[in-house]
Formats: sequence, structure tokens, C-alpha cells
Amino acid sequence: MEEAHEGPANATEYIVHHLTNLHTGEGFWNLHLDSMFYAGILAVVFGGSFYLAARKATSGIPGSWQNFVEMMVDFVDVQVKDSYHGSSKLIAPLALTIFCWIFLMNFMDLVPVDLLPALGVAVGIEYMKVVPTTDLNITFGMSIAVFFLMIFYSIKIKGVGGFAQELFLHPFGKWMMPFNFLLKLVEELAKPVSLALRLFGNLYAGELIFILIALFTLSAGANSMGELLNNFTSLGTITVFVTQVILGLAWAIFHILIITLQAFIFMMLTIVYLSMAHEKH
Repeated sequence: MEEAHEGPANATEYIVHHLTNLHTGEGFWNLHLDSMFYAGILAVVFGGSFYLAARKATSGIPGSWQNFVEMMVDFVDVQVKDSYHGSSKLIAPLALTIFCWIFLMNFMDLVPVDLLPALGVAVGIEYMKVVPTTDLNITFGMSIAVFFLMIFYSIKIKGVGGFAQELFLHPFGKWMMPFNFLLKLVEELAKPVSLALRLFGNLYAGELIFILIALFTLSAGANSMGELLNNFTSLGTITVFVTQVILGLAWAIFHILIITLQAFIFMMLTIVYLSMAHEKH
């Protein structure tokens, strides 16, 4: 724990340190506490802020926050109406929750990479990853939840018999049941896997680029704040710092598009998959 207060000694340790989760337990019970904490906090932020907007909603002149919430609800409602062909009171709230929650988790990637981990080290927390969607446990957890909803609605709409027929009789009929089942199994399992890996891969890559940009400053290699402040007086260090700010700002502006797009894709694929679960062949 003492080494954590001194900071990583070199670039490799710096990168590994920023990509390591605060965890407890081993094996199956290995829990990533930082991902769970930030995901939970952001869920409360989303739910609480939208709840307050609903409680304070007025039919008169709305405030700016009510305008924003209504805009988000209308946006998601249009996507659901265009893509979802079933009838369910769950899909629209689920889609809104997925989009806003994932966007907030993705948005944590825009927080300076050293800020929250440094605060954690200051209070004795050695590791801290602040972007939950760069954790496979989080992205797979959400995609598996969507997968279970797909199975639930398939059985609810088509019945157990209809669902079994879809598994074993399509697309080549009863004479090819084992092959049909194998194709259907691969098709269905590919959905949660692709959902989880797409979100994780894009955000993990974005986080890694921010970390590499941060290595342009001497804070990555400085063992103390005093050393960093002493080195900061040099022209070379100032140049490197300005370069990092410019690169970081440019990537952050581009990354806003990525974090929004990935939240939108996850939401849209969820709507499409649940719509497919309602369709009868």
C-alpha cells in the first residue's frame, strides 16, 4: 500500500495500474468493487434526476431539465415505435434506462485519468477504474440480462411448444433438428456476446488512448509531487504538458461521439432483439 502513495515507477506500471480493478475475492467470487460502485452511483444519478423531473413536471412553461428529460423520452419513444413490433409496457422504460445509464458510464471516460485514481490513492485505495463499461463483468452482466429477457418474451409470446419448435424446426424442418438447434444456439448466444464485447472493446480502447496521452506528462514517471513541480519549470515539460492538453481535448471531443454512439447501439440492438423475440415464424 505504501508503493501506491509513491505512484508507478515507469510507463508500464502506470498503464497496468490504471487498467487494474479494485477487487475482492477469488475465482467466481472475484468482485470488481470500483466498477460496481460507479455503476451504482450513476444508476442512482440517472434514476434520481429523472424521478425529480417527473415529480416537478408542469404543464406550464417547463424548466430546462424538464425539457431535456422530455426530449430524451420522446427520442427513445420514437426509436421503440419504429423498431419494436410487439406490445409491452417494459420496452420503452428499459430502452431509456439502457441508453442513459450506459451513456453516463461511458461519460466517465472523459474524466481526467489521474483525477479519481489519485484521490483514491490519497485515502489508501490502491486501484480504481472509474469507467464501468471498460469492465467485461459490467457489459456482460447487462447483455446477459437482455438475453434472459429475450428468452422470457419468446416463451411468453409463443409458449413453450412454439419456442421449442423455433429451436428445433427452423430453418430446415424436422429432418434436420440437431443442425437446426446448433444454428439457433449459435445465433442466440452470439447476441449477448456481441453486445458485451462491442461496448467493452470501444470503451476500453478509448480509455487506453487517454492513458497513453496522459503519459506525455511527467506525472506518469514522477515519484512525488515535489519532483513533478520542480520538473514543470522546464521548457520541455511545459511543451509536453501543452501537447497533452491539445491531444486530450481533441480525443475527448471525438470520444463524445463514440460514447453516445455505443449507448445508442446497445439500446437499439436490445429493442431489435426483443422485437424478434415477439415475432412468430
